[in-house]
Amino acid sequence: MTHTPKLRFPEFADKWEVNKLGEIADISSGGTPSRAKKDYWNGNIPWVSTTLIDFNIIDKTDEKITAEGLKNSSAKLFPKGTLLMAMYGQGKTRGKIALLGIEASTNQACGAIIPNKLILNNVFLFQNLAKRYDEIRDLSNQGGQENLSGGIIKGLQISLPQLPEQTKIANFLTAIDEKIQALKQKKTLLEQYKKGIMQQIFSQELRFKNDDGSDFDDWEEKSLGEICEVITKGTTPRQFSNQGVKFIKTECFNEKGIDELKCLFVNEEIHNKELKRSILKENDILFAIAGSIGKVRIVKKNILPANTNQALSIIRLKEKEIVRFIFYILTSINMEKYILDNITVGAQPNLNLEQMNNYCFNYPSLPEQQKIADFLTAIDEKIEKVSQQITATETYKKGLLQQMFC
Repeated sequence: MTHTPKLRFPEFADKWEVNKLGEIADISSGGTPSRAKKDYWNGNIPWVSTTLIDFNIIDKTDEKITAEGLKNSSAKLFPKGTLLMAMYGQGKTRGKIALLGIEASTNQACGAIIPNKLILNNVFLFQNLAKRYDEIRDLSNQGGQENLSGGIIKGLQISLPQLPEQTKIANFLTAIDEKIQALKQKKTLLEQYKKGIMQQIFSQELRFKNDDGSDFDDWEEKSLGEICEVITKGTTPRQFSNQGVKFIKTECFNEKGIDELKCLFVNEEIHNKELKRSILKENDILFAIAGSIGKVRIVKKNILPANTNQALSIIRLKEKEIVRFIFYILTSINMEKYILDNITVGAQPNLNLEQMNNYCFNYPSLPEQQKIADFLTAIDEKIEKVSQQITATETYKKGLLQQMFC
């Protein structure tokens, strides 16, 4: 059987041959040395679990085993370049793929794939299997826990061009992956810079100047309650609807703000009668006081009308022009420490509204607040621009994968 992909490099024209993966690669799995044997662990042999498999190159591990642990268990030592597939695991783990960038052992949940013929480029195979993630997950066993198996992996059909074309495809896609990684690293560095600069700003180690070069007034300590019109929280309605007024939970938060597509709905009658205290206004700040404590978002006009539940406190400021500054205060290291010092640990950890009202911080004059907010907003805009570049490049690669493999 032969196939031909939609998109190819112009110098290649041969048909692609279909093979079962088990015919062109050795498939096995590892094992876990006994945790009761201390001399089996904390050695110098890297040991991979499925939590490390995430469409990536694995060049370090969280745990290591000893030569004794390797010898006295079903763990195996796999060479650099081995493909690892998560055969089972929680959530979206099952079916993910990774490449070993080092020699390492694995646990029994990792399927190890080693090409046994010179006709197979391991990076080409990595990209092929990554593209087929959803298809591979659908092949898993139907049981109490959906698992992949060695047999399923061996039976996967792989369309292969000649080795030179495989290599060219692999190199091309690797270059795109390297660009994505470089963008992600750039984003991480910007986020680290922002965190460091915020620490300097809110500790007043770094101060801004007036436009005429003069110093701003000293900062005053204030509580959050002093500058707020109200700090309240929402409630959960007795029923939801398929349409109506948006209902926001922490799960609706995304990197950019609030994702309308994840919002639930309540009908207008419930919104107006039962949820009066949680009806949101533009420039309200939502602060998670239960569950994902500390997550913060500003309510924009486009999300209204809307309300929220009791896991989110609604912070409504007296002066709307300070919203951005207070947003940054609530995402600062000082607020993180306040949460850790005051959190109530229970079935669901939480803060209460009194604690939110009593949160104290140093408060600069309005002109300095605006300079701080403008400065941090500019960094956020740079981070967002890089995020958009990452998304665009990942989308571009996804489109290529659909056309370059068959």
